[in-house]
Amino acid sequence: MAIPASVDELTPAWLSSALDADVSSLEVIDAHSGTTGRAKVRVGADGDIPDTLFVKLQPFDEEQRQFLRAIGLGVAEAKLYAAAGNDLPVRVPRVWHASFDDSDGSFIMVLEDLEASGCTFPKPDDDDVLDVATSLVDELAKLHAAYWEADLSWLGQHALSPGAGKEGEERMAGGAALVQMGLDQFAAELPPEFRQLGELYIARYREIGALFNEGERTLVHCDAHIGNLFVDRGLTGFYDWAVASQFPGMRDVSYFLCNSLPTELRRAEQDALLSRYRTGLAERGVGLDEGTARDQYRLFATYSWISAVTTAAMGSKWQPVEVGRRATRRTTDAIIDLDVLGLLHDRLDG
Repeated sequence: MAIPASVDELTPAWLSSALDADVSSLEVIDAHSGTTGRAKVRVGADGDIPDTLFVKLQPFDEEQRQFLRAIGLGVAEAKLYAAAGNDLPVRVPRVWHASFDDSDGSFIMVLEDLEASGCTFPKPDDDDVLDVATSLVDELAKLHAAYWEADLSWLGQHALSPGAGKEGEERMAGGAALVQMGLDQFAAELPPEFRQLGELYIARYREIGALFNEGERTLVHCDAHIGNLFVDRGLTGFYDWAVASQFPGMRDVSYFLCNSLPTELRRAEQDALLSRYRTGLAERGVGLDEGTARDQYRLFATYSWISAVTTAAMGSKWQPVEVGRRATRRTTDAIIDLDVLGLLHDRLDG
């Protein structure tokens, strides 16, 4: 079955084959393109097929398609949804279909329409954002414990996949170049630690990348900022799994707390949330001692900072530019509060 390359190729016949159902009609309600192409469709079908579905497919712009093929994100997400999407122990969009072709980088995912399911989409300034964070660490403990030190050979490779070889170094070099773009744009308006961490990362990204690869690994979402989360009747769920990888689970926890919680709330609640995450792991038979958890939290604040800075450096190509700029400010506060520079110098030079 050919993989649709555009919204125009989404037809009742294709969807009938993909869903193994009798689809009599398909109407594109909305379609737009960013990192991937996205469409909301209304369908008429027999059985339990819902009235509306969400489709992720190749970007509509050819230049963006080539970029996505080069970094592998679309195929990687389709692989995860095809292999494990409906088996993950946390709330994710129901997967109705996912297919991909490694040879040409094409992919498509037919997923639950979360809005139609009554889900909501949190923001950092919501009054109940602490409730979202509390549910998040509970769900991350559930996810990470389920895949702790597991064989995840079904995971796809992409720009953020772990690795110490040539390809891994090339990926990190690209990230260092984006950090330099961030320094050029934002250093004058942020505290001196912003430039200091950026210059350290640019000079020693290979060694810092090696630190990221240390520790017991599990399945991590790897992009769990608040813009990739939803809430279903009080339960925090996850979408946009394009950069899912194998790393220490604290990478997800630190990413969210440093990137998406308002600074004062993070300062007040981070210790309790870290403790809650460790308790959730322990309840599922996974031990993570307090000292290790704290050091990993500080280390992966670096990753949260890098992600925010590189996103902001790209302007509005990945997210609206002000979203990236606000996350950059929050993550810069975090690396100062947690003395991340001190930790990195101790680990790199001690």
